[in-house]
Amino acid sequence: MTRNDLNSIISQGENIRLEFKRSISSPQRIARTLAAFANTVGGELLIGVSDDGKIVGVPSEFREIRKIEEATDQFVEPALSVSYEVLAPDGRIVLLIRVAESEEKPHYAVDESGKRTIYVRAKDKSVPTNRLIITPESAGSQLLQSPTARTLIQFLRKNDHITADRFAKLINVSEYRAGKLLRQLAEQGLLLMIDKPRPVRYALKLTE
Repeated sequence: MTRNDLNSIISQGENIRLEFKRSISSPQRIARTLAAFANTVGGELLIGVSDDGKIVGVPSEFREIRKIEEATDQFVEPALSVSYEVLAPDGRIVLLIRVAESEEKPHYAVDESGKRTIYVRAKDKSVPTNRLIITPESAGSQLLQSPTARTLIQFLRKNDHITADRFAKLINVSEYRAGKLLRQLAEQGLLLMIDKPRPVRYALKLTE
């Protein structure tokens, strides 16, 4: 991969499929990001890049890879397989970790005390949830064409998440009906349900 290729990835900014890390602080913490990518739509982790997109490099790719492997083997359940690419376009070492959307989800991140938590990606963050709705297919095009879904998608492209109360006000229906619609859209694979902390929130899963 050339410097231009790396710059092209970085220019996207952190999003549902991309996260930057200067370095890995601990296997337990990076396990959350890896599990979240696997539970959502997959993604790439750039290590040696600061939050603002500057290439800072890492002193040793082996140290970072060791932490990643400890995370995937010991702090993600079931264990994850990821791929690595070592980049050094200007002499500074950057690691590109690719995580595919998993067929074994949900994956749990395990913390220092042994607590298991499901994480998903919502915009550019890895967030905890108690439940992952798994569907065989993404939402159908007919569902996406409905005025309600279009209004919701427009809102969620500008905001991280939405609650039933906020959605009710947005489309002028009761909170009960809004909550039911959001649950249906989650079951169709359009939304991710995030129920930690309360109230229950819904984030956009589809990236197109």
